[in-house]
Amino acid sequence: MTCTDIQAAIHGYLDGELDAVRNLEIEQHLQHCAVCSQTYNADQSLQRAIKTGSQYYRAPAHLRKRIQSSIRQVGKSQRTLPVMPWRWLAVAASVVFVVILAWALIPRGLDAEQLVAQEVVSSHVRSLMVAHVVDVMSSDQHTVKPWFTGKLDFSPAVKDLSKEGFPLVGGRLDYLENRPVAALVYQRRNHVINLFIWPSSDDTHMRTKALARQGYHLVHWSKAGMMYWAISDLNDTELQEFARFVQASS
Repeated sequence: MTCTDIQAAIHGYLDGELDAVRNLEIEQHLQHCAVCSQTYNADQSLQRAIKTGSQYYRAPAHLRKRIQSSIRQVGKSQRTLPVMPWRWLAVAASVVFVVILAWALIPRGLDAEQLVAQEVVSSHVRSLMVAHVVDVMSSDQHTVKPWFTGKLDFSPAVKDLSKEGFPLVGGRLDYLENRPVAALVYQRRNHVINLFIWPSSDDTHMRTKALARQGYHLVHWSKAGMMYWAISDLNDTELQEFARFVQASS
């Protein structure tokens, strides 16, 4: 199985929805792939945090009883009504209801930029929640840059911006847009900045664009065939200043 296959199946693996053969394939892959293993550990930590968080809502007992009672009543009506067309009609109605419900829960109108922004926010939050902000901790760009050699199919530009007030903390591997990417970590006072870098799908230069998602500020652009996304809880003005320094040095 490829990393793309593993990333797509990790949620099913976490929820125990896969068969034994698929579980074994994923377990073997996670033992030898640092990127997928990191994603699995982050998702597992996020799952635990959600279940134990203050916003987790457990359905009340009376709702469970109502559902079980409804199921029993449907079962009795099916046994007393032997006419097959009505049984199939009930099944069809149930299927239609599930499809409509699922469709209502799917976020629509999201373009490619918004989808990437969601992935960037999730990766940033995961790195902070599991205390795994860096794989290689160093303020020396000549230590961080070589660390990515052999781990990625490209060489990210790594610059120390300490003189500009954004010291380099280190770097790590991450996973965005179905591929491994470089995550460079910088700091501004007590604020962590994640700078994600990966090859762009084309060589078109894209000007800096700012976004805001879930209390975080994001800035992204493309240059010289590379895509850049910066995210932090830092204020928008300083994050855009950081982006200008990165662009000037790359």
